[in-house]
Amino acid sequence: MKNSEKIYITGHRHPDSDSIVSAIAYTELKKRKGFDAVACRLGALNPETKYLLERFGFDEPMLFEDARSTLAEIALDPPITITSTTTIQEALEIMKTQNKQSLAIVNSKNKLMGMVTKSDLAEIGLSDTAVSISLLKETPTDYIAKTISGEVLYDDDERHFNGKVSVIAIAESRLKNYDLKDRLVIVGNDTDAQLAAIRKHAGILMVVWCDTIEPEVYELAQQMHCPIIKSGHGTMNTTRYLYFSPPVRLIMKTDLISFNINEFVEEVGMKMLKSRYRSYPVVDDENRFVGYVSRFHVLNQHNKKVILVDHNEFSQSVKSIEKADLLEIVDHHRISDIVTSRPIAFRNEIIGSTAAIIASIYFENQMEIPKRLAGLLLGAIISDTLKFKSPTTTEKDRGIAKVLAEIANLDIDAFAKEMFKLTSNISNRAVKDLIRQDIKKFEIDGKKVMIAQVIAYQVEDAKEIETELEKEMKSYVKGKGLDLLVMAFTSILENGSVFYAAGKLDYVVAEAFPNKEGEEHSFQADILSRKNQFVPLLSRAIINTFN
Repeated sequence: MKNSEKIYITGHRHPDSDSIVSAIAYTELKKRKGFDAVACRLGALNPETKYLLERFGFDEPMLFEDARSTLAEIALDPPITITSTTTIQEALEIMKTQNKQSLAIVNSKNKLMGMVTKSDLAEIGLSDTAVSISLLKETPTDYIAKTISGEVLYDDDERHFNGKVSVIAIAESRLKNYDLKDRLVIVGNDTDAQLAAIRKHAGILMVVWCDTIEPEVYELAQQMHCPIIKSGHGTMNTTRYLYFSPPVRLIMKTDLISFNINEFVEEVGMKMLKSRYRSYPVVDDENRFVGYVSRFHVLNQHNKKVILVDHNEFSQSVKSIEKADLLEIVDHHRISDIVTSRPIAFRNEIIGSTAAIIASIYFENQMEIPKRLAGLLLGAIISDTLKFKSPTTTEKDRGIAKVLAEIANLDIDAFAKEMFKLTSNISNRAVKDLIRQDIKKFEIDGKKVMIAQVIAYQVEDAKEIETELEKEMKSYVKGKGLDLLVMAFTSILENGSVFYAAGKLDYVVAEAFPNKEGEEHSFQADILSRKNQFVPLLSRAIINTFN
């Protein structure tokens, strides 16, 4: 793996502090090892995580929405363009010098108007003369002069030109045999022939091998509304180049197959199979041209390189994770359904938080942990272990937390109290947000179950929002098609939780967490961990119900 390739490091959906902090800390470690790593998040930050990032001066990680690569994330061909006024000859020259088979046509605001291909331009020389005649008829006089390296000696707004061309290289006595009306007539350094052509109503007079034009020729041209062009080539090359003077707007294709910069590369490739162009224009949301994409880009694109922290199952990870190039997993949860096509680094420990594992990796690599990063990691460990009261907590968690506290110059008890007090007030937060802020999906005995956990200063706070909570929970169940939604309000200070449920299996919550006689939503002392307590007890109750 090249160190220059970008690596996306992300925690799980509905991120908590451990997930976000682990991504940030592991990204810092990878950067120090020379990798182009970026910390990611899969959702909005909860108040606790925001507090920790602000307190220790860290930016919010980027939102990671899909593991597939978009056109914006690969190297496109540069945006070489022309305008609608570019001549066919100029377009051919650009194609030659830039080794392009097609060119995008843009307006003054760089918005895509059309495309021309080398085949389109070659068609001018190969197709029936009627095509060339119709194009030349619409071509401005100065375009014609520019293309033959010539000069407009006289132009006329009332030009009468039908697009046809005649080459006259004979004496005036023979001109009577030519119908020159409205044609472009190519003549040599012969004043009499020039005058005769104009008298026969020539549409444009083009002179070759001629240094000066007599005054009477100008006078007659003005009377007959006949522009005069002096060519910079001989007769043969003038005739050859003449037909490449029309502007590309006359031949450009406007019914285009184009792609948006935010489209996924794999989807672009599927669309390309339905056509046979060599390259396609890419635009932004405002239709501004940004570059070209070809089959080469699609065939040579690499999947995003991803490292997962604090989770190891598809349902909790970024969209399309199965299509990513998965490099590593660092986690402390049960091993789930992640499948890879080749061996990867997988570190899974029985420990209270992923942040503690990340801190261990720093120590193992003899890498110094900066003071503010130590404070951030300490906050994540305190959060995920519920200040070491969670049954998942190990002595390793406590030991690492102590070392981090010394580095950050923090008192663990004072810091924990400050953190939970500032972030566990639920009274001024929307109930919808409370449900979504830290929720995880599980499949238990074939049933769709989601468990949300909210850290509250005291569990009694939940009673103040009971009516709205039950309403929103029912709505959430319906919207997600769940069999069961469980809402746990956990107090670190009180060392326990209360539970609310919605869905057709709501009754199993009372079996898993029995209420005291005459009570609803009884306080469950010492029940703090979703992973080690909520899920096992609910699983047992559901399985017992259906088996």
